[in-house]
Amino acid sequence: MRQIIALGGGSFSMEPDNPLLDLYILKQAGKEKPKICFIPTASGDADNYIARFYDFFNQQHCYPSHLSLFKPPTRDLESFILEKDIIYVGGGNTKNLLALWREWGLEHILRKAWNQGIILAGVSAGSICWFEEGVTDSFGDGLEPIECLGFLKGSNCPHYDGEVDRKPAYHQLVESKKIQAGIATDDGVAIHFKELEISKVVSSRPNAKAYNVTFEKKLIETEIPTEFLGSK
Repeated sequence: MRQIIALGGGSFSMEPDNPLLDLYILKQAGKEKPKICFIPTASGDADNYIARFYDFFNQQHCYPSHLSLFKPPTRDLESFILEKDIIYVGGGNTKNLLALWREWGLEHILRKAWNQGIILAGVSAGSICWFEEGVTDSFGDGLEPIECLGFLKGSNCPHYDGEVDRKPAYHQLVESKKIQAGIATDDGVAIHFKELEISKVVSSRPNAKAYNVTFEKKLIETEIPTEFLGSK
């Protein structure tokens, strides 16, 4: 079964004291100690980001590793990826992530991994990348649409409640048809896709939500039922 877990924000990098989303991701592998690989390309393989990944996942029941494209662990990236249970893509610059992945052929390897049942997950840029399009600040000034890998249909806007410009920018882009309709996610929300359909939406924050954003003569924002993973 093909699975993607797309996080609007949060996780070990933004909420180090709130492990709910990361524990949810680990649980989906259905293994006692899954192999989880962090891909921090969008951050330029920042050392402190990689360190935070290990700080958290070394304490969990899993085998953590990471893939740096600046210091590759092996020439055979396909074998390295395909032995994992979960691929976890970090945030940062989506445009640079896509450019480097295409240069290294990683987009084809990740599609193969997805088709073989390896869980693909990611936060922010690591969420946007799986959709056909996303809202990004990768170009410097303001928020713009970007074409992505297209594993999932439509567009994605992370940090919907976390950055003041995100919601109005996404609304304007959808309304003007500069970007497809799609899904917006607050910080602390994960959308779990099984095959190409939403299986579940979960959150690490009580009031965090996800929304379908469409345009039919007017902009329509529809809340998607979200399950809070913490104590009520």
